Amino acid sequence: MKKILFYCQNLLGVGHLVRTTELIRALAKDFQVCLIDGGQKIAGFELPPSVAVVQLPILQVVVSESNQVSKQLQVVGSTMTLAEAKECRKQLLIQTYDQFQPDCLITEGYPFSKKMALAFEMEPLLAHVKQSGYPTQIICSLRDIIMVKEFTDRTWEEQRRCAFTDQYYDAILLHSDPLVHRFEHNLTQQVDLNCPIHYTGYVVQSEPDVELPVADRTLLNHPAPTIVVSVGGGRLGHDLLESMIQAAPLLAEKIPHRIIMFAGPLMEEAQYDRFMQYSQGLSNLTLRRFTPNLMAFLQQADLSISLGGYNTTMNLLKTGVRAMIYPSNKDREQAIRAEKLERLNLLKVLDPEDLEPTHLAQAIVNYLTQAPTSHPHSLLLNGAQKASTILQTLLQPDLVAA
Repeated sequence: MKKILFYCQNLLGVGHLVRTTELIRALAKDFQVCLIDGGQKIAGFELPPSVAVVQLPILQVVVSESNQVSKQLQVVGSTMTLAEAKECRKQLLIQTYDQFQPDCLITEGYPFSKKMALAFEMEPLLAHVKQSGYPTQIICSLRDIIMVKEFTDRTWEEQRRCAFTDQYYDAILLHSDPLVHRFEHNLTQQVDLNCPIHYTGYVVQSEPDVELPVADRTLLNHPAPTIVVSVGGGRLGHDLLESMIQAAPLLAEKIPHRIIMFAGPLMEEAQYDRFMQYSQGLSNLTLRRFTPNLMAFLQQADLSISLGGYNTTMNLLKTGVRAMIYPSNKDREQAIRAEKLERLNLLKVLDPEDLEPTHLAQAIVNYLTQAPTSHPHSLLLNGAQKASTILQTLLQPDLVAA
């Protein structure tokens, strides 16, 4: 059985981990898989028991009290200094590679995502793989939309990253439907990239094969129309949650409903406590920190209101729930995706001015009272399975041909 070493680092939210978890579930059926995880552990993202996990010292980016994302890294859950954690991670990556000797190394996002933040460990690892003499194929697992926003000369940086990819990588798995978003749509102009690109379609979460906890079953069995509000990991989107809390009493006067709000597993405890205080006494709103069973809530919901991260958006498309998306303002990635899907009548985009509580309440009422737009779509939503098939072809061409 061929061996895959899968590197994943979530520095801010949970999106990279969600997508990686789904890919590994599919890969574990046909490959021996080892996951190298550099981010915070999140309950509910269970891997098959056959998958080995190597946990690196945890790093994340700093988010200020004003919800601004910093480029600065910090160590989480350890007394190591940042320099010590970086050195430990670099050595552990190379040690894991030498011990596992994979046929394939998959890097989630890198080098198109987090190129500068993770170069301290990824460049030594990739150089080591190339010098090892072991025939390891290096694959980039990449979401649909990538952003290069921190450089004045963006074109130069795009060319540099493409040249780096050509130097080290054998292929790119692009988790997108090419009819919606292609790799070249990410670039400011035509750049040279010789590395083959394989479109997998979108990677969509599967429902956990576990019994729902009592708290989830109670909420799901409630007969009232439901609005589900979520902000992914919870380190961003605080303005959306606050606006929904303020809009809740206004909505109570207009339509029969209940609001189930998920604050996110990575939200700071102090911020979560503040939201709990704000929501006290609102009979139409239930605030929860997190559920691994979000798909079950979306399947039953009359409306979803959320940020526009990759995984949340794919969940919306899979369940077909009516959806309003407020793209995070940290970059244009969420807005680009949401605007493209809005043009296909698959969801509605909320602008910053829509978050004024009175406007938000009225927008929700208007959207729910409109006749739903019939929008059957044939988007490719089997990205995890397709990725496994592509890797079987790349790593076992003789077996696939037979």
